[in-house]
Amino acid sequence: MGDPVQTNVEEKDEEIERTDSQRTLKDRKFSYGKLRVDSLHLEAGRVSSAHPLGHGAKVNWGRTLSLAFQSIGVIYGDVGTSPLYVYSSTFLNGIRDKEDILGVLSLIIYTLLLIPFIKYVFIVLWANDNGDGGTFALYSLICRNAKVSLIPNQQPEDTELSNYRLETPTNQFKRAQKIKQTLENSKGAKIMLFLLAILGTSMVIGDGVLTPCISVLSAVGGIKESATSLTQGKIVIISVVILILLFSVQRFGTDKVGHSFAPIILLWFSFISMIGLYNIFKHDVRVLRAFNPKYIIDYFKRNGKDGWISLGGIVLCITGTEAMFADLGHFSVMAVQISFTTIVLPSLLCAYTGQAAYLTKFPEHVGDTFYKSTPHKVYWPMFIVAVLAAIIASQAMISGTFAIISQSLSLGCFPRVKVVHTSSKYEGQVYIPEINYGIMIACVIVTIGFQTTDKIGNAYGIAVVAVMVITTSLLTLIMLMIWKTNILIIGLFFLVFGGSELIYLSSVLEKFIQGGYFPLAVSLVLIIIMGVWHYVYRKRYMFELQNKVSNSHMRDLVMKQDLKKLPGMGFLYSELVQGIPPIFPHFISNIPFIHSVLVFVSIKAIPISKVAVEERFLFRQVEPRECRMFRCVVRYGYNDVIEEHDEFERLLVEHLKGFIRQEQFFIDNVPTEQTTPSSLEPKDMKPHVSSGTIHPRVETRSANSSSRIISGPIQGAEEEIQFIQAAFDKGVVYLLSETEVVAEQNSSIVKKIVINYVYNFIRRNFRQGENILSVPHQKLVRVGMTYEI
Repeated sequence: MGDPVQTNVEEKDEEIERTDSQRTLKDRKFSYGKLRVDSLHLEAGRVSSAHPLGHGAKVNWGRTLSLAFQSIGVIYGDVGTSPLYVYSSTFLNGIRDKEDILGVLSLIIYTLLLIPFIKYVFIVLWANDNGDGGTFALYSLICRNAKVSLIPNQQPEDTELSNYRLETPTNQFKRAQKIKQTLENSKGAKIMLFLLAILGTSMVIGDGVLTPCISVLSAVGGIKESATSLTQGKIVIISVVILILLFSVQRFGTDKVGHSFAPIILLWFSFISMIGLYNIFKHDVRVLRAFNPKYIIDYFKRNGKDGWISLGGIVLCITGTEAMFADLGHFSVMAVQISFTTIVLPSLLCAYTGQAAYLTKFPEHVGDTFYKSTPHKVYWPMFIVAVLAAIIASQAMISGTFAIISQSLSLGCFPRVKVVHTSSKYEGQVYIPEINYGIMIACVIVTIGFQTTDKIGNAYGIAVVAVMVITTSLLTLIMLMIWKTNILIIGLFFLVFGGSELIYLSSVLEKFIQGGYFPLAVSLVLIIIMGVWHYVYRKRYMFELQNKVSNSHMRDLVMKQDLKKLPGMGFLYSELVQGIPPIFPHFISNIPFIHSVLVFVSIKAIPISKVAVEERFLFRQVEPRECRMFRCVVRYGYNDVIEEHDEFERLLVEHLKGFIRQEQFFIDNVPTEQTTPSSLEPKDMKPHVSSGTIHPRVETRSANSSSRIISGPIQGAEEEIQFIQAAFDKGVVYLLSETEVVAEQNSSIVKKIVINYVYNFIRRNFRQGENILSVPHQKLVRVGMTYEI
């Protein structure tokens, strides 16, 4: 069986000529070769990939440098403001030996070089999902290459999407296949991967809570240098006011102030690098000896356990590193590599080295190293830029939290929340009101509760390192199964990066009682919410799959004498993509009518970042054909935006017309085969192969005879299209189910608590389906139903 002819599909408007339409359909007719049992006709062929700029296509150096400049203001605010608090968080009990300064500086230097520079900039960034990064990008790559998703909604047509296929650079096929089969056959492995994904997500959310607290509190704390009368309590109050204002303006979106981010952060990096160089040459140029890793060994020999504990403060120098990967979708790999290598890394090395040089002369100032080492002449400009940089760093993590929740929402891993897209220029910029105010409350509580950056730093380190360990684990699996990298290189990668991160993790966990419990507590709550939601989501999907309406029952339902036809078009929403959901008979029994055109719409999340509009809609006509019922699967990537209802309706109808034209062309040009009534069941609806050409059977029953098969549609394609357009012009009604989910009577106590209480509490306190789909209330019809699972 040959591969389908690859063609570009362009959106057709009403004025397109029938001959042009037929010519396009003729070019695509071999796409039927990919049909499978009970799947949808492949309405869209392969089209050119729609990668974000800079990932899939070559860009000129001017554009790359522009992206590199923009990336400075978006993804480096967090790691860039770390010099505000690293030394104070490391030397909690003061500096006992000046040689320790060189040891800590050497650790900072090699931590920056090893993890952000080598691991992320030159390895992790290449594990992007068609240009998008983050924990879910890694998880989606694994799900796409092995059937490890807990929800069995994969379809053969999904592999035909332009962004779906992956290139494998090596040929170690047997090892990859063995790992793939092991994952697919192990339910425990699937659950473990899912838990890793949601744990990484929850840790990033915890990071989004802690970053605004520590950044703003550190920056504002510098005012004590000029206003000595201000107590720590007053500084906390000022910080809380800034945080509340910061969260209050989130609804306007970062796009409106985005243009000012890069210049401010670039100014920040210029300040800290110049002040760092000033301190090096003024106080002690010999601190450059710290580039010799021998000082790390000496440091641990002198301090032993205390040196190991101090790693919890040192690791704060790489906070925000994960943002380089998570926010990759707005830029390109090359742009991020250029900006980090030429601007960020040199500036940070200068800043930390300069502070170390200052501390060799004034070790008693370690509690407020950053502002103490700033020359008095530039104190106020530095203070203002520091506060602005801290706000931008907070903004980046808040926006990242919104984005990652939006991704998890689209994959059925988070309860429904309202996602507002605040920018027409950047798809990733979203605002989630419920999450925004929830994080704001958490930030205020943390700032008031912890009071100082030292205590917040104890909590911050766990969230930072945990995400890195998860990234290393998932990337190792990708190297084994997808990249098919040499096993020695994989072993070296895991040993060096995984080993160093586990050492850091053991250190930050030691501070569990001193504040480290907070991100773990936040993560536990989020894991329970996400885990329970996904568990019941999967159970509900399996219930619908097992109770989907058979073809024979479907014919009996729509042939009932008392069933009335209403003008207009109906969209019946369901998450089931493999058939007609059990809610449909319940609708018919409660509301005995169907619209003149009825479409069973399934919104499906695909484990890729974006799906081209040309490939988004898949259709199949439901028997009996004269009732004009269609199944439609609408596929979205986790970074795609679900259109407003009017635009969504227009797109769906236009693609439905294209499907009808294609089907009519195929009927006119391919001879059909007479079949028996039993062949209408899904098990017999396989393509018929004749003389090397694929011929799907197209069958229609007459309204007057349940046994007679009619070849072809009940009328020509153009007449059908006119009928559908007339129904669309009369209006669209959305049919949604109010589904209650309860545990079966014989279920265990734990299952009853999880489903009947925890899940239903979460469902009642989050948004309902019509809010997510932007369904206008005047077009909405709801019918209640209870699922016992």
